[in-house]
Amino acid sequence: MSEDPSTSGPTRSFWGRLGHMLSGEPRNREELLAELRAAHDNGLLARDTLAMIEGAIEVSELVVADAMIPRMQMVMLAVDAPFADILATVVESGHSRFPVHGEDKDEILGILLAKDLLRTFGSAEGCAIRTLLRPAALIPESMRLNVLLGEFKLTRNHMAIVMDEYGGVAGLITIEDVLEEIVGDIADEHDDAEATQRVQSQPDGSHLVDALMPIDDFNERFGTHFPDAESDTVGGLVTAAIGHLPEAGESASIDGYAFEVIAADDRRVIRLKVRAPDAA
Repeated sequence: MSEDPSTSGPTRSFWGRLGHMLSGEPRNREELLAELRAAHDNGLLARDTLAMIEGAIEVSELVVADAMIPRMQMVMLAVDAPFADILATVVESGHSRFPVHGEDKDEILGILLAKDLLRTFGSAEGCAIRTLLRPAALIPESMRLNVLLGEFKLTRNHMAIVMDEYGGVAGLITIEDVLEEIVGDIADEHDDAEATQRVQSQPDGSHLVDALMPIDDFNERFGTHFPDAESDTVGGLVTAAIGHLPEAGESASIDGYAFEVIAADDRRVIRLKVRAPDAA
């Protein structure tokens, strides 16, 4: 009678090792992470590798709402806006993709790629933006990030518009936003330029501040304790304090800090002048 492979020496050794491994395998996410961290402590995993694995595991538990860019921070284009205004917004923002809306911002008509706009130069004075639009992917806030990443890979989209439960635009999310949840912030030359220009100190003791500066960063820079429960950015904080989308020249005082709107358009506050209480 032929020997049962499962009882032979080398094969039994392999299955024995496999059984031993399976008998001690992690039973839940916490145990798995503990095993991975132990592997890092033992020199089997580099710190960056461990961080990426942890990020990949966490992504499966996050939803789009956890990583999206909120509506207040979106750079959107009106389909009927003058061509010069559209071009100026594209150049100023430095982004490569732009949601385009109709009569209101909840009517998303499509996505404009900056490279498609560039191709029209030389023959497109007053180009019809509608002809350049690509379909927009509309997704719910509750979609899991790992599912969205699969959708991005399948459809080759790089951006999706996030819709709330009432059918309005809640924000947007890009493939970069999802990947950053895995590997951490992905900085580029445009990010570096923004970081250096967010706060500019003035000779009179005031500061020019980018309205898109996160409240957390503002608090760290100025030692303040402004809440970020309702607004994510300084511009949103000031807009809420004024009670409407302000125009240039309007001002507000928050906890002794004087905020003056230096630049704004019909979509958002762009730049603020900030004066601390001791500089007033």
